[in-house]
Amino acid sequence: MDGRRRNPYQLTDESPVYVISIAAQLSGLHPQTLRQYDRLGLVSPDRTAGRGRRYSARDIELLRTVQQLSQDEGINLAGIKRIIELENQVAALQQRVAELSAAVDGAAVALQQREAQVHASYRRDLVPYQDVQQTSALVVWRPKPKRSPTE
Repeated sequence: MDGRRRNPYQLTDESPVYVISIAAQLSGLHPQTLRQYDRLGLVSPDRTAGRGRRYSARDIELLRTVQQLSQDEGINLAGIKRIIELENQVAALQQRVAELSAAVDGAAVALQQREAQVHASYRRDLVPYQDVQQTSALVVWRPKPKRSPTE
């Protein structure tokens, strides 16, 4: 969850509100087909305290997808189950990638801030070193003769 408190009475696509007869009508399937899909683990609705099935809008959409894959594409139920599992896995991985991308972005911002702090802490009274070019000139140094203390 994103940290905000949700209204427990607010309906979402995940809210289990449809009994099996209504879910069957909405999906265009027979209630016995919904029970079979539940037994096979294709679409697993939430359960009430009395063990009655409650389908969400997302479950209804999944039932329609299973029906479309089965009828129109000719995919058997085992294949459909595998497709659903892989789609769920892809969705979870995409969510994880989004989380990691956000973490990397946050770390990059923190690094830039820290780098700016380090640069701001540099002493400004130091003179930067500049590389002197080599020449072939010869410089001779001769110390001045020492003066006597009486001079």
